[in-house]
Amino acid sequence: MKYVIFDDQKWENFFPLTLTRSTGDLRVGILKLRQRISAYFELDKTNLIIFSSLEKIYRERHPEWIINLLSNEDTIFINSRLKVDDELVEAINNLDENTCLVHKKEVLAFRTQPEVQKISSEEIAALPAKLEKIKWEPESTWNYTWELIAANSKYIERDFQDFFYDKDNYFETEQGTTVINPYNVWLGEGTKLAPGVVLDATEGPIILDENVKIMPNAVLVGPVYVGKNSVIKIGAKIYEGTSVGPNCKIGGEVEETIIQAYTNKQHDGFLGHSYLGEWINIGADTNNSDLRNDYGNVSMFFYPQNKKVDTKQQSVGTVIGDHSKTGINCTINIGAVIGVDCNLFGRDLIINHVPSFRWGTMSTLIEHEIDKFCETAKAVKARRNQPFTVNEKELYSNIHQIVFGKN
Repeated sequence: MKYVIFDDQKWENFFPLTLTRSTGDLRVGILKLRQRISAYFELDKTNLIIFSSLEKIYRERHPEWIINLLSNEDTIFINSRLKVDDELVEAINNLDENTCLVHKKEVLAFRTQPEVQKISSEEIAALPAKLEKIKWEPESTWNYTWELIAANSKYIERDFQDFFYDKDNYFETEQGTTVINPYNVWLGEGTKLAPGVVLDATEGPIILDENVKIMPNAVLVGPVYVGKNSVIKIGAKIYEGTSVGPNCKIGGEVEETIIQAYTNKQHDGFLGHSYLGEWINIGADTNNSDLRNDYGNVSMFFYPQNKKVDTKQQSVGTVIGDHSKTGINCTINIGAVIGVDCNLFGRDLIINHVPSFRWGTMSTLIEHEIDKFCETAKAVKARRNQPFTVNEKELYSNIHQIVFGKN
């Protein structure tokens, strides 16, 4: 049996984050959605169907993966937005050929022997269209970015129990560190804790992956995950529900926030109930709001409807796309969405929606020219010994053209 994980048309629900990545590469808890599906189905190969705009960079970054290619054999297709659990795994594995598991009108998974060999997410809906439908009652997919933020604490705890609790634990602390409830703490090989560090796992697990560095007097309150090679700066306060991806540098105060990878928030300032992409830099004393003064539901800009919608959540901070930056002392209002490659500074309150490739204050935003962006992105990635490739330039150029309606 072959398994393929596919992105569907609801990738737009997660813009601007999915302008530059597969929906399956969104993180919630410790793992990305795709990683969790692969683990539950015990997949040893990665077969993906993604949108054509992402195909070149995914082939470049993951040459061993099978991307947007099918073979004429019995195949189970799994939606990358699936909230996978044991019951769903059993139901999907038991699908008969030419059947489709659906929740209302939403395709969760289907089994068929495809005739096409080359396909992308733009065309995926045609494959299950004529298959026999099998109803699945529980709501079982992720639909909005703010859902990922709200569920992050729960999924850190779940992933800890499922994937880390029984793994080799390199638990070793230096004199002067404080660990509360050590049985709820997992340290990867090469991780270092400086004197004065406090790990409080009373209310949830703390997982520090390989080669993490926690600098003096930082306090982490679980559930918290810090990814490989990341650094938590001196005196940082990392509260529950925070997932930091690999190769990040994080300081100040962070709560209930997901950070993908290669992002810096090194200085003081509050970041709460937010979702950040990659290659972002948050300036010193940048703060965001995550709660309305009247404690009402937060509204947030939603790309498919091109307007703000009710998140039905009381606490939502900001969503920031890849390669965006804030200057010193920036203030981000509750529910603000900042697109790809925005460079924001000044005293103006950052509100509502900042479209991609914008530069300036909220009252004086101008276009950030693509050539200037590419120069900066090349310099930023070089600092981490990463190339800014021709395929990346093409992806961002295409986004820029769409944003500004250029041919």
